Parts: sequence; structure tokens; C-alpha cells
Amino acid sequence: MNWLYCNRRSLGLVSIAICIIAWSLELTDLVYVCPYCQAQRTIIGLLGLSLLLPNPRNWINLYFASTTAAFGFFIAAHQHFEGWKKIMFGKFEWGEHWYINPWLLSGCALLLISGLLLLIWATPNTVKRPKLK
Repeated sequence: MNWLYCNRRSLGLVSIAICIIAWSLELTDLVYVCPYCQAQRTIIGLLGLSLLLPNPRNWINLYFASTTAAFGFFIAAHQHFEGWKKIMFGKFEWGEHWYINPWLLSGCALLLISGLLLLIWATPNTVKRPKLK
């Protein structure tokens, strides 16, 4: 079995931890309030929760994860391409704390959301089917 399939629960827990840490940073006023970021971090946490299910290939979970990820991907892509627009017009600045730049974080969110969704869809189906005689 592939390493990702064996450790999908660990990856789900890591994505939930990312969500919790990001929310705690905002709730303690260590970062600024950003509705784009709120949606993205919540969706990353929800996709992590769906990885923890015994059978993530259940059709209800696939529908929920796909629609949630599509919304998150749209939000992250919109925020990311706003950064590209600033780059093209010469108005882009990394800022003092470059690691919390919205352009960089939305790019990371795009990678996380798409990777988690692909992992959910690629996980082998764990439902035991009866053998036909």
C-alpha cells in the first residue's frame, strides 16, 4: 500500500491541527481578520475530518468533500489571483512578515485543499463486498 493511504488518518489530524492553530491565531488577535482565510482554514479542517472516517469513499462523504472543496478552491483561487493582479500592476509588497502574505497563504491553501480532496478520492474503498459464486 502507498504511504499516503496508510497514513491518511495522520494527514487528517495534521489538517485539523492546521485549522485549529490558524483559528486560534485569529481569535487571539495575532493575525488580522480575513474572511477568505476563515473559509479556507475551515474547509481544510472539514476535509481533514472526512479523512478520519472509516470509509472516506462513501458517496455521501465524496459529495460533501467535493462540494466543500470546490467552494474552498474558488475562494482560495480568487484571493490568490488578486495577488497576481497586484503583481502584474506593480503594487505587490511582501510586507514585514512575508510568511503571512495573503498571496502565499492562499497558494498553500490551494495546494492543501486540492491535495486533501485527491487523497479522499484516491483512498481505496474499504467496504467489504460479498463474493459472487
